[in-house]
Amino acid sequence: MTVKQSSVLFDPSTGKARRLEKQLILQKESDLSTMIESNVIGIYPDYTFQTMEGWGCAMTESACFLLSKLSVEERNKALTRWFGPEGMDARFIRIHIDSCDYSLSEYQAVEDPISDPELATFTIDRDRKWILPIVKEALALAGHPIQVLLSPWSPPWQWKTPPEISHNDAAVYGGQYAEVDLNKPGRCFGGRLKKEYYGSWAKYLVKYLQAYLAEGIPVTMLSIQNEASAATSWDSCLWSGEDERLFLKEYLYPEMEKAGLAGKIELFIWDHNKERAIEHIDEFMGDPDAAGKISGFAYHWYSGDHFEALDLLHRQYPDQILMHSESCALHIPGKVSSLPDKNETEQSEKTPNECDYDDAIAYAHDIIGDLNNGMHRWIDWNMIVDRTGGPRHVYGGFSAPLIFEENGSFSETVSYLYLNEIAKAVHVGAVRLGKSVWNRDVEVTAWRNPDQSVSVLILNQAQKDLAVNLRISGFILQNVLLPARALSVIRLE
Repeated sequence: MTVKQSSVLFDPSTGKARRLEKQLILQKESDLSTMIESNVIGIYPDYTFQTMEGWGCAMTESACFLLSKLSVEERNKALTRWFGPEGMDARFIRIHIDSCDYSLSEYQAVEDPISDPELATFTIDRDRKWILPIVKEALALAGHPIQVLLSPWSPPWQWKTPPEISHNDAAVYGGQYAEVDLNKPGRCFGGRLKKEYYGSWAKYLVKYLQAYLAEGIPVTMLSIQNEASAATSWDSCLWSGEDERLFLKEYLYPEMEKAGLAGKIELFIWDHNKERAIEHIDEFMGDPDAAGKISGFAYHWYSGDHFEALDLLHRQYPDQILMHSESCALHIPGKVSSLPDKNETEQSEKTPNECDYDDAIAYAHDIIGDLNNGMHRWIDWNMIVDRTGGPRHVYGGFSAPLIFEENGSFSETVSYLYLNEIAKAVHVGAVRLGKSVWNRDVEVTAWRNPDQSVSVLILNQAQKDLAVNLRISGFILQNVLLPARALSVIRLE
């Protein structure tokens, strides 16, 4: 058996990363003169858990607009980073329904649904300008089927109640709120869909599904609402678990049945942070009939780890898919703040390079924790942003794995290098294996791939290198050196 170790090392002083590879020697434990019991990572292939279904990213209007500005050759290179076999080999794409914060401006497929209650003026012409051409290029590039998730950020503003900004913790999402008229409905700052428009919104969503399918886009998933409890300064709408259940069961699902889409499009609820998922989901799942109509729960990472919440959901609802549907670093590329005019010296003692490195560590930490607590699918936020963290139609900006450069090229962040390392280790169809770890500084997840190779992802959170012993099926790897604060992957082939 061949055993290799790879580690991604990063020098914050230069902002450069490098990949270190070496061969390891696997020994029979019975051949050792002493039974090793210290600094052990145990892998247990007879204990198996969920299957990983793949990785993905969001192709927002802003991301597709930036990609359209690249030359054909450069754009192909960027798309290959996500959809090529040497890249993330992505299986999922997330696309927003109507505008989101990463749109160039606010828009909706029916400009005035009050004067057009039959939605006769419905059009996705805005999507045809940037989103659809670039998504079709990605689909053509991938050597396998892609599944597309559509997610709405807000119904048409004319159908909503006024904003409810006071009910949201703005600090979780970065940025600051601008002044807003709390008496005037809008796409932004939350508000709720009025119940008299539930039927209209169901028809609207089905029209969107049909329009995308007619364009040849393989839409297989729909989440009911992005960030169902967030009244953010960008496009948003509030839903309780009870409201989401009523809408899906009494309006959306019957409309999908009429269109012949029921059972063909997987439905996901929540689509928000792990931290408050359980209360919302339990409220929805209290109705067995409604529960039987969904495929799973979508969630984000912005309020912290809360890995235990995933474990509780997985145990309570073992047949439901757990899908990480969004994450990003909450700062502008090359800066430590999400606010373009923020004084950097007041924001953090860390340099931008150190901040970028922290992003990569955070990604690895969150993915390992999610994998170990039942996650099946993982989708990142924007595939690419520019050096302003945008473009967005609202103030502020966030980072992404790929960065659009003004000279007509793109660059990779260290987060992308970490993500790519993880995706190459955990393949589509991989099965999670049992593991145990002696030290809280060492985070581990182990997977058996369809080709029967085993990948062990190890994140050393300690500030120093650590020597570990990895035990698996009567064999042992002795004194494997884990670089400080770095992701390592051990492959047994």
